[in-house]
Amino acid sequence: MSCPHAAAHGTASSDGAVVIDPLVQDLDGETARLRAIGPLARIELLGVPAWTVTRHALARRLLLDPRLVKDIDAWELWRGGQVTRAWPLIGMIDAGRSMFTVDGAEHRRLRTKTSQALTPRRLEEIRPEIEKFTEELLDALAEHAARSEDGAVDLKAVYAQPLPMRVIGMLMGVDETQHPMLLKRYKAFFSMLTPQDERLALLAELDDFYAALVRERTARPTDDLTSALILAEEGGEPLTEEEVIGNLKAMVAAGHETTIGLILNSVRALLAHPDQLRKVLDGEVAWETVIEETLRWDTPTTHLLMRFATEDIRVGNDVIAKGEGVVISYRVIGRDTEQHGPDADEFDVTRPTPIRHMTFGHGPHICPGAALSRVEAGIALPALFARFPELRAAVPDDEIRKLPVMTQNDMEAFPVLLHG
Repeated sequence: MSCPHAAAHGTASSDGAVVIDPLVQDLDGETARLRAIGPLARIELLGVPAWTVTRHALARRLLLDPRLVKDIDAWELWRGGQVTRAWPLIGMIDAGRSMFTVDGAEHRRLRTKTSQALTPRRLEEIRPEIEKFTEELLDALAEHAARSEDGAVDLKAVYAQPLPMRVIGMLMGVDETQHPMLLKRYKAFFSMLTPQDERLALLAELDDFYAALVRERTARPTDDLTSALILAEEGGEPLTEEEVIGNLKAMVAAGHETTIGLILNSVRALLAHPDQLRKVLDGEVAWETVIEETLRWDTPTTHLLMRFATEDIRVGNDVIAKGEGVVISYRVIGRDTEQHGPDADEFDVTRPTPIRHMTFGHGPHICPGAALSRVEAGIALPALFARFPELRAAVPDDEIRKLPVMTQNDMEAFPVLLHG
């Protein structure tokens, strides 16, 4: 099995599949090419073939189809040994037992406590803490800008990145002193520039970290999600240590990565469309609409890996064969002209509402942290522009570089000027 790390973005493989560029050099071009193929497209992920879904309606249908499962043992390439632990993306699929890797009754059992910990009532209870974190980070932005020679400050490093890590860390009971370590390890894990032996070592380190946290909370439970996952409800079946670790590892990753992208992509879109920003600041357009339009137009997740067919599934003239892998390309789906109209490629906060996207998924595996991400962005964005109404980008938009991450829509840095 080959892994062409430097393949040209959007080029075709020998069998006509679109080769997804791990360096993410032309995300808009990839989106357009995949959309042009049709609702279902053949792709190649670092030498591994798969199908990807590019239409809203088809994604809604397939995400409810019980013939598509998360169990990696249903993947023919895995069972046959063509895909091994040497494949750089394997850690996103073979990630241990958690609510993200099982289906049916077992999925419901593993997901229930997480859902209970992220109810609307619970999110309202922690809103003051999120607001407090936000104000502290706004102060930090001002301090960094004051110390900078040109007044520029990296909005990602100082604001958009630490906020969701603080929030998810608070919910999970992860001490704030550990946040830099976790951010560093997750960044290296997702990066396609990290050698696979280092990535596997990072996964082992994260397993050790969460295992130690689970043992500590088992001995001394507190009011956090880690303790809740450990403690079984009366008459319920407790989660195993492996299941608790798997849930924690994936929730911390998803709980901060998605919100980073949502905050940064929202700010970037508004700064690139000053007329729309003015409507928002004048109160003509709600921040909730900005968030939903950003989630549709510039999704935090580009390609979600992966489901596997337990039997042949016919889609039009194509057949997803038993044992094949299926990716959900949420960014392409967000630009679906059949769902969002001929102007789907345009960012427009004045488009008719509600904006019915499916960026957080659909069906049983819909993102459990979707409401949390919306709450965080709903606090962070208006607070940022209220404190710094003259905020603008410090570099031309085309100089903002994407991180080499095949699944997340994230940027290396976002330099801004706080006072125009």
